[in-house]
Amino acid sequence: MTDPDGHSAPKGLLLVGGTSDIGRAVAATYAARGWTVTLAARDAEGAERNADDIRTRSGAHQVAVQHLDILDTGSFEGFLDGLDTLPDTVVCVVGMLGDQSRAQEDTDHATTVMRTNFEGPALLLEMVAARFAARGHGLIVGVSSVAGDRGRASNYVYGAAKAGFTAYLSGLRNRLGKTDVHVATVKPGFVRTSMTADMDLIGPLTAEPDAVADRIAALETRPSDVVYVLGIWRLIMFIIRAIPETIFKKLSL
Repeated sequence: MTDPDGHSAPKGLLLVGGTSDIGRAVAATYAARGWTVTLAARDAEGAERNADDIRTRSGAHQVAVQHLDILDTGSFEGFLDGLDTLPDTVVCVVGMLGDQSRAQEDTDHATTVMRTNFEGPALLLEMVAARFAARGHGLIVGVSSVAGDRGRASNYVYGAAKAGFTAYLSGLRNRLGKTDVHVATVKPGFVRTSMTADMDLIGPLTAEPDAVADRIAALETRPSDVVYVLGIWRLIMFIIRAIPETIFKKLSL
């Protein structure tokens, strides 16, 4: 795409989840590469702080903020119609770990966890996919979780929602497989963020937000369908999925 003066217009990224640590790292990586970046978040003030940080660190000025509540599904169409231009890439990093014990007793909390991790992102990306398909190209990246690979007692509400999101992305990828709209599923494993600040993370199994951002940005030139940010997680989850249910249900995981 070129402007009236014949200059190539920068590509555009829509980052959904603009206040998260991973989202900030992804946005900063794209901005540093000359992309225009739009941070979408329910907390617009928090997203603006991230935008200011990105502008300061990268020198990029084309970083904008848009309000978007991932639970307000009725607002999605108007949100997308209100963007200045349809982005080239949409990355959805929205996530809510929640509290498993609370979710077992509090239906409202369980509902919020499920809607935040599955319903909202899937419905939004479905609308994005329709627009990308009509245009003829685009990259959709959904950040899911290894927790969705098999349900565990310690986080099965969150894991079930992420499993749904993973299945959704797989189906969308299958539907668009013969077009130039690519759909990628990214499973970071443990990531050192504010969401995991209270967790006792295992060093070799834990990625930094910048590493997740680099793997996502690499999809622009090296498309891939399912990405485990740390390769060790692909092996770990292969083993966990292979454990017979009669044994698995007796484990404390």
